[in-house]
Amino acid sequence: MTGDDRVDRRAFLKLTGGAAATAALAGCSGTGGSEGGGESTEEPTESGGESTEMSTEAPEEGGSESMGDFPVTIVQGTMPSGLDPHDHRETPTDVVMLHAYEGVLTRTADGTITESLATGYERVDGENTVTFEIREDVSFHNGDALTPEDVAYSINRIVQEDVGFASPQRDQLAGVTGAEATGETTVTVSNDGLNPIVFSEFATYCDVVQQRWVEERSKAEVGQDMNGTGPFQLASYTEDEEVVFEPFGDYWGDPVEVTELTFRAASEAGTRVNQLLQGEADVVVNVPPQEVQRVNDNADTRIAAAPSTRIIYNAMRYDVEPFSSQAFRQAMNYAVDLDSIVENVLGGFGSPTGQPTLEGFVGHNPDVDPYAYDPDEAERLVEESGFAGAEIELNTPVGRYLKDLEIAQAVAGFIDELPNVSATVRQRDFGSLVDELLTGNIEDKPPWYLIGWGEATFDGGLVMTALLTSDGALSSWSNEEFDTLLSDAGNQAGDTREATLQEANALAHDQAPWIFLNRQFSVYGVSERVAWEPRSDERIDASAMSPN
Repeated sequence: MTGDDRVDRRAFLKLTGGAAATAALAGCSGTGGSEGGGESTEEPTESGGESTEMSTEAPEEGGSESMGDFPVTIVQGTMPSGLDPHDHRETPTDVVMLHAYEGVLTRTADGTITESLATGYERVDGENTVTFEIREDVSFHNGDALTPEDVAYSINRIVQEDVGFASPQRDQLAGVTGAEATGETTVTVSNDGLNPIVFSEFATYCDVVQQRWVEERSKAEVGQDMNGTGPFQLASYTEDEEVVFEPFGDYWGDPVEVTELTFRAASEAGTRVNQLLQGEADVVVNVPPQEVQRVNDNADTRIAAAPSTRIIYNAMRYDVEPFSSQAFRQAMNYAVDLDSIVENVLGGFGSPTGQPTLEGFVGHNPDVDPYAYDPDEAERLVEESGFAGAEIELNTPVGRYLKDLEIAQAVAGFIDELPNVSATVRQRDFGSLVDELLTGNIEDKPPWYLIGWGEATFDGGLVMTALLTSDGALSSWSNEEFDTLLSDAGNQAGDTREATLQEANALAHDQAPWIFLNRQFSVYGVSERVAWEPRSDERIDASAMSPN
């Protein structure tokens, strides 16, 4: 394309972008509040993640639904891939799981680590072990009491392949090797080293299941039913259509105000917004910028937004031409006008990235900037790579992330403007794409694809381990120097670990295993009948909802 063609494309992006985000964000508060941490003094109690203040005042009494039924319907972009809490890696599935299943630790809305099924936690001096004291007043939804054996089994089911199956969540408990019940209320967890982030991991991951209940059922049956300890219990499940919860009457914690909780899905953003405006949904995800004003202008709905912990990126398989060339991968980054995508496609609901770790996360390197938009340098690097004339296809989900298809189309469009590369877009079902990414074999992955990753631990080490190390769960890259840095960081703490992770981020930027795209903002449409504020970790917690 000519220079004039590039100008025309930028004008097209401006015309098809959407409403500005500033007005929407001005009326939205983020997350706040805190509770006490555990007994450990070795782990930070603050996440360090980006958040804004949220009111913790109780809603006024006398609301229209405060004395009666308060049903809530949440519509996400996709339905859960199943109901087994240890057999998924998708946030929409996790959002459903968190209402029925709980972990030993959890996080408050501002990211502070606090107790859940554990009443205390500590690191054992001089050993690579930690202990959890388990609550004695907890029942599963089937009426059986929670035991330390159930907690140990749940951990082992994730980290040990011979306990049931190979869980795709193994790296979420990186460094954990196993667990055992060591007392009437005590669970001891073993690690392969210091594991400086072990409590941060358990505050985010590892739903607790009942050992007997799981072992009495086939893998398929576990994926079709639920038996947790959470505030809601499963009422009905229609695969790929609907999940309905009701309050669990014997819940050990505070009672919930939602009287019936329904999850549905609609991949099209416009469909979700219409359901919200028509009163068929109370919370919908990923409202596109062009719909923001329509939601805010409606008397019965509002926009609620928060910067999330999610990165959006285009992975490039290092073992497939032309992405095997570092120069070509760098060229792809220089070819994309990321600022224009953030402004015009996302309507300001995002920020550009240039490294795997987001600002505010442990290990973020403040000296690494996003790639500049430089199509001339991109063209030069393509020639240097020896892959001039390459034809590449970008695989992208539709409706899973905020404006995912539009981002992919913009990326491919900018690259296609180069005189020596042709780029197209292939729309994919999110579930089938994820299936290809999670096989553990790099050959099963598309050569070039758009995907997102949210890391609620606020730890860059976990992000890079899962996405970029040679044996990472979703890695499409392999680099010995990078692997060594992440291995070293796994046995370091404090400033030393921070420096190692910063070095790894700088290396990833230079090697360009991805086209670095944007930090996603979570943009929700919310019914005015519901009092609720979004969290940076993308958890939609109905326990925190009350009638307005």
